[in-house]
Amino acid sequence: MAFGFRVGVPGMSVRVSTRGVRTSVGPRAARISMGSGGTRISSGVGPFYASSSLGGGRRRTSTSRTTRSRAVAPSAAQLERARRQAARAQQEAERDAAIAELKELRRQTTSVHLQSFTPARPPVVPGPPELGLAWALAEAQAHHLAGLGLFARAERAAAKRRAEEDAPAYLAAEQARLQAVHSELAADAGQWWQALLANDEEAVCEAVNYAFSDNPAAGCAVGVDGEVLSVVMRQQDIDSLPDQTPGVTPSGRPTLKALSKRDRTLWWLTSMGSNVVATLKEAFAVAPGIIAIDLAVLTRLPDTQRLGFVAYGRWTRQAIEAGPWRETTDALRFLDIGQDVACSVTTTASGNLSSAIKPLDTSRLPGLQSILDHAQDDTGSGDGTLAGIDGDLRANIPAAPSAPLPDPYRIRPFAEWKSQTAPLTPPPASAAPAHTPALPSHAPATALTPGQNLVLPEDTWQELRIAFSFAGADADLTLFLTDTGGQVTCDEDFVFYNQPSAAHGAARLLGKQTDGPHTVERAALHLAALPAHIQRVTIAINMDVDTGLTCGALTHAALYMDCATGAAWTFQPPADPDIRAMVIAELYRHTTNGQPVWKLRAIGQGWADGLDALARAHGVNVT
Repeated sequence: MAFGFRVGVPGMSVRVSTRGVRTSVGPRAARISMGSGGTRISSGVGPFYASSSLGGGRRRTSTSRTTRSRAVAPSAAQLERARRQAARAQQEAERDAAIAELKELRRQTTSVHLQSFTPARPPVVPGPPELGLAWALAEAQAHHLAGLGLFARAERAAAKRRAEEDAPAYLAAEQARLQAVHSELAADAGQWWQALLANDEEAVCEAVNYAFSDNPAAGCAVGVDGEVLSVVMRQQDIDSLPDQTPGVTPSGRPTLKALSKRDRTLWWLTSMGSNVVATLKEAFAVAPGIIAIDLAVLTRLPDTQRLGFVAYGRWTRQAIEAGPWRETTDALRFLDIGQDVACSVTTTASGNLSSAIKPLDTSRLPGLQSILDHAQDDTGSGDGTLAGIDGDLRANIPAAPSAPLPDPYRIRPFAEWKSQTAPLTPPPASAAPAHTPALPSHAPATALTPGQNLVLPEDTWQELRIAFSFAGADADLTLFLTDTGGQVTCDEDFVFYNQPSAAHGAARLLGKQTDGPHTVERAALHLAALPAHIQRVTIAINMDVDTGLTCGALTHAALYMDCATGAAWTFQPPADPDIRAMVIAELYRHTTNGQPVWKLRAIGQGWADGLDALARAHGVNVT
């Protein structure tokens, strides 16, 4: 059947509104309405109209409507305008940050000379800690009462009596030992200060280079001639400067613009002058005996990308200390207050700076020319020695010690003192072979602490006898004959069981012998016969690699050294369970009161990787 729709009531009208659909039947004078809102009857004639509800439904007297506002989405143009505003704000923020960064960079690189440096003063060595009898008695009682039960009254009373007897001697021994350490440190500090005042080359260069280690332009003191110090300074390359600089637009808004060649050169020259002045001020402050400094500036040239000298001259203490270093532009005064100053950047007749930075002619300066003469290597790479100097200058920072420095005022535990109160008896001479020098029996030995050093009597230079005694595991004695940097000059300067002699017999191992429960390995050193290039002798031990044991397995380990006149020293290295090779002591050349001497330092530090690491650390080629 097809869809059909029919209205069969005569006079019916349909009204549709937002409140629903209504129908009405009848003439206007009496019309019945049905639908939404209930059924109603209306009557009226003409323009008057009245209606009332039929039935018992709820009577509605008024009608209210709720008006709702429609949400209007932003137009595409508004969205694009907001996007452009956000992008512009981001660009302005990035621009302002870049401008601030460039300004700060320029300030930092051109204001180094405005710093002040505290002049060097004689070093003051702090005294040892104060010790009292109550402390010594507590230490002694803890030692003697160890292992005794609370109810072992007789044994505990006897232990306390022994502690009361030992405490005064322990206190006196520690006080005397610590005072001796302080006297030694004070003497060394005084000798160093006198050497610094006397312009000792080693002392001055070491002090100045340590002061230079945190400078933005790396510098290095390379020698002293009388009262004149020679310094090489590494200035940053001009190519490392940024290519933009802050500026303003014609309307006065901040902006970034390209850095012109003249501005770049002026920035670089001012930075170099600032670093030169700061280097001179710091060197004069650290080295009070220096009255003039010969300084040469090294940098990488922009055209050839090779290292070359771009400035040099001599500056006196008086000229530097009298200078008014208040403004950034004062850094350029380094060109005017020095003697025989030469610089790659010059001023043209029109007042502009030269556009090219070329290396200076150093043919009339033997020291600098020598560096340049040895710059070429066999492969023709071009940098050679200069590259080495460049690397050294850039790395002129004191290396952090691999282990904390030992405390010179370390308090010996009571047990350690007690074990050392009896004289150390070295292995008897009868146990040694015929070619082994016999150690004197019951020679009074000076006990050394880690870090302690002393001057060896001249009697020991002819023959210093060494014995390392130990038990619990196997270990080998080794010697390294090194230069001032602690490196062997050749593999033949490494003395070990497969190479027991070096320096034409001046250093040799004498083999191992068994002495009761202990093993003793001996060595002999003729310090006076060592070649001049050997500045240090390192005495070390290493554990047998096949056992996998560490130094913690050694018991009763002790190093004993003496000479024919009877002077003797002993040192007990720590039983460190984390290392397999250890430097026990070191002998090194030194100058005291203008006279060459040999000094002995107790160390007791090592390497977890064993002999290979020990050898590599001293420059031995390990394959």
